[in-house]
Amino acid sequence: MAPQLAWLGLGNMGRGMCKNLVEKGNLSHPLIIYNRTVQRAHDLSQKIGNSTVSESIPDIVSKADIIFYCLGDDSSVLDMVDTVLQNDVAGKILVDCSTVHPEATSKQADMIEARGASFVACPVFGAPAMADAGQLVCVLAGKVEAVDRVKPYCKGVMGRENIDFSGQEPRKATLLKIIGNTFVANMITALSEGHVLAEKTGLGVEELHKLIEVMFPGPYTAYSNRLKSGDYYQRDEPLFAVDLARKDARHAMALAESAGCRMKDVELADSYLKVVKDTQGAKGDIAGIYGAKRLESGLKFENQ
Repeated sequence: MAPQLAWLGLGNMGRGMCKNLVEKGNLSHPLIIYNRTVQRAHDLSQKIGNSTVSESIPDIVSKADIIFYCLGDDSSVLDMVDTVLQNDVAGKILVDCSTVHPEATSKQADMIEARGASFVACPVFGAPAMADAGQLVCVLAGKVEAVDRVKPYCKGVMGRENIDFSGQEPRKATLLKIIGNTFVANMITALSEGHVLAEKTGLGVEELHKLIEVMFPGPYTAYSNRLKSGDYYQRDEPLFAVDLARKDARHAMALAESAGCRMKDVELADSYLKVVKDTQGAKGDIAGIYGAKRLESGLKFENQ
């Protein structure tokens, strides 16, 4: 019998992932959606079809076989898991697509498996536009049997590729995710320095962008476009919120310290992210590193 799927939490990534589960997941039952702001769940359900809204966690747990969730930070994830586990979860699979510290992943696995359920860590790489397009990279880890039941909803549905750690500790997935996210912060810092120097030396950012398009297509070109267009500060809702970016940076720096090393590039990126937070507050975006670099260099935060 095909499993009943459910989704908890509707941030920028979750909405796109739900859309693709409905459109490409070959679901035999409507996707059950839960969000703390119930109207957001109703709005999404109406938009994507083949879904229903549950207004309580006990209700969604009683009906679902596989429960996906994607929340913003470690405390939110652990609090939600604790609430879920107040219900009978025996035989169910809980799938965490959030970006959390590997210790939080291990804690979830212990809590969930102690209640007779299975746990799969499934953090994803990609921006919200990639989530909407089903182009994420899914990193799966946990017991083989549970991962095998989740895989059909990853590559070809929510994502374009899987990185498969089947049979390995779930924390391996979030360890890779945290390290991988440092590349994003470091990339934006490098782009920001290049854009500022191109502007201040008279080369011009458009001329620099031509090189980036030719030599570094993909994420570098996408973020370069965000910088030069002013998108890094003009959004009402950030694509990658500064608070979440700083959370990931803290996790990376803590992991490095515990391993006896340092991530100096991440330390630099986080210093710029602090300026973004101070300048733009909660609406700040990781791409605002460019604005912070501009301020440091005697320019205005905004480039328009």
